Amino acid sequence: MNAPMEQMVLALITLIALLLTVQAAHALYLMIYTWDQPEADAKARVPDQRVTPQLSFTAILPARHEEAVIQATIARAASADYPPHMLQILVVCSADDVGTIEQAQAQVALLRAAGRNNVDVVVFDDGPINKPHGLNTALRYAQHDVVAIFDAEDEVQRELFDIVNTIMVTEDVPVVQGGIQLMNFKSNWYSTFNVLEYYFWFRSRLHYHAKNGAITLGGNTIFFKRDLIERLGGWDETNLTEDADIGLRLSCMGEKVRVVYDDRYVTKEETPPTLASFIKQRTRWCQGFMQTLGKGTWKQMPNRRQRFLAWYTLVFPHIQAVLGVYMPVALLNAFVLNTPVPVAMMSWMPVLLLGAHFVITVVGLYEFTGAHGLKATPGTVVKMAITWFPYQALLSYAAARALYRQLKGATNWEKTAHVGAHRTAEVSELTNVG
Repeated sequence: MNAPMEQMVLALITLIALLLTVQAAHALYLMIYTWDQPEADAKARVPDQRVTPQLSFTAILPARHEEAVIQATIARAASADYPPHMLQILVVCSADDVGTIEQAQAQVALLRAAGRNNVDVVVFDDGPINKPHGLNTALRYAQHDVVAIFDAEDEVQRELFDIVNTIMVTEDVPVVQGGIQLMNFKSNWYSTFNVLEYYFWFRSRLHYHAKNGAITLGGNTIFFKRDLIERLGGWDETNLTEDADIGLRLSCMGEKVRVVYDDRYVTKEETPPTLASFIKQRTRWCQGFMQTLGKGTWKQMPNRRQRFLAWYTLVFPHIQAVLGVYMPVALLNAFVLNTPVPVAMMSWMPVLLLGAHFVITVVGLYEFTGAHGLKATPGTVVKMAITWFPYQALLSYAAARALYRQLKGATNWEKTAHVGAHRTAEVSELTNVG
């Protein structure tokens, strides 16, 4: 390689390292945001006092091939500690999903036999067959003030509707994002990291986004005033992350979003049961962010700071794809290639920050397990240390796969399987109601 070309390559490596270092440092800040900002942490909490139920709720449960988990989810939602006449539950399925429909209808029949008549199954026979289309279909049957979204495997906390009623009434907010928490952190080698990603995202990062008015909402445990969601025209049926898209559309309108996180009231979920399922789920999320970035809604944000934050969030899958290529280059620069010392040191900085990210993740493991009565062992930490870089490589692969699908124009919905690994015995017993 001639001297000018070599200098150009070294300059490119340095520039990429600098950008990744800044990005990694900001990511660390977002991970600890609510710990670093006591007022943000206080605002995230559930109100101590509850007001009398004033708002009525329609809970929508989109389901596809969820025979293994749908009955327990319906039963749990129906057992909410809220006046039954103020709670409507709609399970929505495509007509070709006969197994899920049969399981859902069987549970509805049990509930009706027990005197609970507020649950129905909505079936659609048109396309596209995906979650946002199911939500739009069910929205036409919604009868109450607030529309709540849950996934088919969710373990919904009984007091959640009461909590959201209190927040919406006392704080006058039209949208509430509740906490979601994966639980089965010991299921496989990647599940610990997946669980802790959710922990930091809902426990800390989303509060920063809500405060700054540029939020990509989570996939469920979201509550919208029904008139607001109708004014928005419902969900974008072409988007693989309809939740992120609608969050940014709300931000463009200047609507306030209250993010609430309390370990006692999180909606419990499970990590994908297989590596293939995990990759498909993460690919879909990354591609959905790419779609939303290309859609350009973020450009309509009221101010430059909001636009930058939205753009930065949506462009992150591209950064993850680059990081997968960059990490081996950094290792080669630091230990193998004859690279000038300043360049080698600079190229190593993002990797060092990943190490700091790992330390904070381990601290989060003990916070998470302590809050939920679980036990983290030194063996878990050792396993995390061994699988840390493979997990980062896995995320980079999923991001690169998303970019490939996006460039190819493949926008089909890759389904994530659920097996109920997060279920408690209490929830399972509810399916025998009646």
